[in-house]
Amino acid sequence: MSYEPERYELMAGPAYNFSFGRRGFFKALGGGIVVVSFLAKSEAQESGGGRGRFGHPLPQQIAAWLHIDAKGAVIVYTGKVEVGQNSRTSLTQAAAEELGAPAGAIELVMGDTARTPFDMGTFGSMTTPQMVPQIRRAAAAAREILGPGAWETLDFANADKKLASGVTTSGHPKPTSEWKVLGTSVPKVHGRQIVTGAHRYASDMKRPGMLYGRVLRPERFDAQLVSADTSAAQAMPDVTVVHDGDFTGVAAPTPHAAQLALAAIKPQWTSPETQWSSKTLFTELKRNVEAGREPDAGFIEKGLAEAARKHESTYTIAYIAHAPLEPRAAVAEWNGDKLTVWTGTQRPFGVQSELAQAFHIPESNVRVMMPDTGAAYGGKHTGEAAIEAARLAKAAGKPVKIVWTREEEFTWAYFRPAGVIEVRSGVTDGRIVAWEFHNYNSGASGLNTMYDIPHKREEFHPTKYPLRQGSYRGLAATANHFARESHMDELAALSQIEPLEFRLRNLKDERFRAVLQAAAERFGWGKRKAGAGIGYGIAGGFEKGSYVATCAELHCESGQAPRIVRVVEAFECGAILNPDMLKNQVEGAVVQGLGGALFEAIEFENGRILDARFSKYRVPRFRDVPKIEVVLIDRKDLAPAGAGETPIMTLAPAVANAIYSVTGERIRSMPLSRRAPAGSTVSGAPAI
Repeated sequence: MSYEPERYELMAGPAYNFSFGRRGFFKALGGGIVVVSFLAKSEAQESGGGRGRFGHPLPQQIAAWLHIDAKGAVIVYTGKVEVGQNSRTSLTQAAAEELGAPAGAIELVMGDTARTPFDMGTFGSMTTPQMVPQIRRAAAAAREILGPGAWETLDFANADKKLASGVTTSGHPKPTSEWKVLGTSVPKVHGRQIVTGAHRYASDMKRPGMLYGRVLRPERFDAQLVSADTSAAQAMPDVTVVHDGDFTGVAAPTPHAAQLALAAIKPQWTSPETQWSSKTLFTELKRNVEAGREPDAGFIEKGLAEAARKHESTYTIAYIAHAPLEPRAAVAEWNGDKLTVWTGTQRPFGVQSELAQAFHIPESNVRVMMPDTGAAYGGKHTGEAAIEAARLAKAAGKPVKIVWTREEEFTWAYFRPAGVIEVRSGVTDGRIVAWEFHNYNSGASGLNTMYDIPHKREEFHPTKYPLRQGSYRGLAATANHFARESHMDELAALSQIEPLEFRLRNLKDERFRAVLQAAAERFGWGKRKAGAGIGYGIAGGFEKGSYVATCAELHCESGQAPRIVRVVEAFECGAILNPDMLKNQVEGAVVQGLGGALFEAIEFENGRILDARFSKYRVPRFRDVPKIEVVLIDRKDLAPAGAGETPIMTLAPAVANAIYSVTGERIRSMPLSRRAPAGSTVSGAPAI
């Protein structure tokens, strides 16, 4: 089963990207306006920007995608957004390549609902496979209308008139053999503004007369507001207080004044029932599996019965936070019944729809703009900060900025789902003959194995869960690859076959074989044996049209925690658009993957997050980063695929396998440093 059954989804558009537990976390938004829909989570998490609004085709007119002004400046429009993945540069290259124009002549307008074509959102590694071809078609059609070599001789004053009636379907993009701009390492567009601090993020936005807002949050997850004495806050000069049902917030001339006003409110909350704890999380997830269809197990049982050796293991995955450098932020400004919002979101049109529904106004009255934003990792699909700012701005009659505190971001944003994964398998003569894989709660992405196995059963099981959860870079593919590639090493040891050889023996997919062999060759796999405090691990995988393999070297020095000293990662995502940019993506994924692999975990108890700040929540630091070597495989015969997610998936299993090779201890939990909680079948882990 390769999809996730229907869940409760919080949304205000055609699809949303996170869900809440049955007992509800709607109060997390401060109450008020919530729209609930029932839809498949696979659609909610994977629907991308290739469709038009609500299923209608994207606009075919060239003018919807690009304009050329009288001086030869080209404006290209896309609903995709830039959150650090450098898509602004690759999309600029796509337009420059097909137009024959210099990259410096092109400016992208991204994520502006008043100017760009509708786009479902920036997630699922969809920008490259969907938007690059779209912009190439539009630019190629423009080139053919304007004429070959026209850029040097064109009368730009009439260029837009010539393009006015053109359609993108008439364009014929260049083959990869003729690329001159694509396939090269064009420097990052707007890179100077970013490194010098000239770029303004959502949290930097200022409007004339702007106030600063704060929102009252529940003291515990399921707590409900009974009453709120706001008299002291209302008595403060220049302070606006909004108390509407479960929503209570303040707006003031300075952030400090807003904080003082919020602190002056005296709320009373209900006492919620006893809640789950991170100590018993995995036991509770298995205990609370939701009812579903039970498939026929006879097929897998037949394979297991025929296996010479059988093996089973359980793996656990902790909740982790997105921890973006820039927390949620929004500035809202009303002009009559028209609303303009600047906010950091991966879904500007989704936020536009949320705002329109929240305030019962047409979507045409709402404009959402997304400044290139300080990271997202799948964590900024929702528009709660925008709604909060807009509610306060409407009451105050002035623009209002909301910037979540770090504690709010850690507590009230959604998390990467925790999960339990159970694997049963059978091998005969070094061949896997049976494979049974069950994922509880963390998700179905990357669920299906690419290994050649005759008897397979792979299923995702939704469960009740305690925390707000949703998309994270790679979705559940990281969890599923951790379990699968760890189990592959266990089967290799059971079969007494070297880990790389065992994988290749059970693999027919040539692209998968190629990344494994490329990583192993660069790493020098097999040239040195593990031991004497040094361990080696390997893992590979596939997701969203891309293939990845990782080799890791681990040192265990006497009296010290194990330390990752070297990582080699081979990556193949079809034709490469920008080699330096792609290398940066892979390196960034490895660094971020260190956290989830080694130490990131949300600890919670009695309705509260216990590590809701960076002083308690461990993320990778400079001293944690090993030497990273990236091997890029350029397949110009294949269409480019996205690279934002897949490179993160195989670090954790490679490190776990390296730990086993040097210590003989098999750790089956993410993070690897977390000791098995009560009720888990996972062995304890050393401190890393």
